[in-house]
Amino acid sequence: MEERRDRLRGLGELFRRLRREAGLTGKELAQRAQVGQPTISRIETGQLLPTPETVERVAAALGLGERDRGELDALLARLRDEVSRLRGGLAGQEAANAARVRSAQWIAVFSSAMIPTLLQTAEYARLALAVGRDVDEEDAAKAAAVRVEAQAVLFEESRKFAFVLTEGAVRTWPGSPSLMLAQLDRLVQVSTLPHVRLGVVPWRTEAPAFPLHGFTLVDGAVSVVESLTGDLTLTEPGEIAMHEDAFEAFAAAAEYGDALRDFLGEIGADFRKLAAQLEK
Repeated sequence: MEERRDRLRGLGELFRRLRREAGLTGKELAQRAQVGQPTISRIETGQLLPTPETVERVAAALGLGERDRGELDALLARLRDEVSRLRGGLAGQEAANAARVRSAQWIAVFSSAMIPTLLQTAEYARLALAVGRDVDEEDAAKAAAVRVEAQAVLFEESRKFAFVLTEGAVRTWPGSPSLMLAQLDRLVQVSTLPHVRLGVVPWRTEAPAFPLHGFTLVDGAVSVVESLTGDLTLTEPGEIAMHEDAFEAFAAAAEYGDALRDFLGEIGADFRKLAAQLEK
């Protein structure tokens, strides 16, 4: 992992050097390449491995020669190989995530698409790791076991947790609607823990913002954004502040306590009806 971080930092330094040699600011490069300025910033600070499309756009915008393009491609090839091997080891990736959670005292999670990892049942976790992905089933099962084992921290009263989900996250079901009944029971159980705050924003409530992606705030110093190509770890104070504001906005719109449990009961009834329809 540390070697990969060093390569990402090296890639960022290379991008920054090539941009400066071209006499461009980050904003000017973003405009020429038609990519977001935050994307350029995250690449240059070693926080993001760019997609092939982004690389092509940036290379064209910089007018790279054969030597510079060769240096860039070689570094990108090593990074993508390391990422590919990392993806082949889901259990190791989950162990690293678990270590990050164990080191934290305060965690806040916003999710608009799925049940957060700390709240998933074993079956939900296995499907979350495997559905729609070309993964080894045995590796996915081991990773799910690691993920569920890491949830023990939820019961440590010395820590504080806050979860805010949208109704869409609760209603999106992998595998079958039947497994969601056990998942809803899990949410109800966690909602009774005194040091855990769990809320859900119903569809009937006006959204305070567009929930573009989920994120996990760790001790107010880091925000981890899960993407299709891997986690993005944000540490800039401005970015952390924006995520904290978004979390608080959705938290203010959520339902908690008995109202939440009644609401989860309504969703459970809908899943039972759906399961019965599919069995016909």
